[in-house]
Amino acid sequence: MTRNIRPLVAGNWKMNGLKADLAIAVEVAKGYDTALKAVVDLAVCPPATLLYTTTAALIGSRIATGGQDCSSNAGGAFTGEVSAAMLADSGASFAIVGHSERRTLHGETNAIVKAKAQAARDALLVPIICVGETKDEREAGKALAIVKKQLRGSVPEDSTAAGLVIAYEPVWAIGTGLTPTAADVAEMHEAIRTELGRLLGKGVAASVRLLYGGSVKPSNAAELMNVAHVDGALVGGASLKAEDFLAIARACA
Repeated sequence: MTRNIRPLVAGNWKMNGLKADLAIAVEVAKGYDTALKAVVDLAVCPPATLLYTTTAALIGSRIATGGQDCSSNAGGAFTGEVSAAMLADSGASFAIVGHSERRTLHGETNAIVKAKAQAARDALLVPIICVGETKDEREAGKALAIVKKQLRGSVPEDSTAAGLVIAYEPVWAIGTGLTPTAADVAEMHEAIRTELGRLLGKGVAASVRLLYGGSVKPSNAAELMNVAHVDGALVGGASLKAEDFLAIARACA
């Protein structure tokens, strides 16, 4: 963890969840007790169809919600897309942009991710910008260079610490059960903090929340959350089980 940065644990439900699954969010709210509220922020990012109802179900819990993506366009003839303003109108506080599944499956470039991050900021949402290398890039020794390039191309130049979250998610670790070593995570997060310093200034970079994502679960959360410059987690599958999600949050405490 980073001193003086309040950690954030955000759950990315991906394309999972029907109305009945609002019970997951309600159970998380029940377990988000006074002790946890004192030390860690929580956010839930359900599919767009559940965003408004999840936000409503969490009123009074101090758990934020977020979208899993947003359009770079403010509105218009873009069938099927969801604008950042629509997310905000549904109660969201965050918008995940640049997730590896968007970059890989939908061909999103750094420039597209940057435009989406800016659109989120324009709608007064905090973008959670995802970066991370593939297995081949890691094995070729290019992981640091790839992530630095993603940061340079994806982060709006005038970002503030309060208006930006970075999530490092090594592509090869997402949903595989594999995780980098604590030393690898420490090296990457330090490099991200340093690169943000070059982009935004050291003062801003020192306070940006850097999340780790990629097969985070209760059994490895304590080790990962105790790595330097790790300020929380972006949780995938484990966020669909309330007790697992809460256990990861407790690891930040």
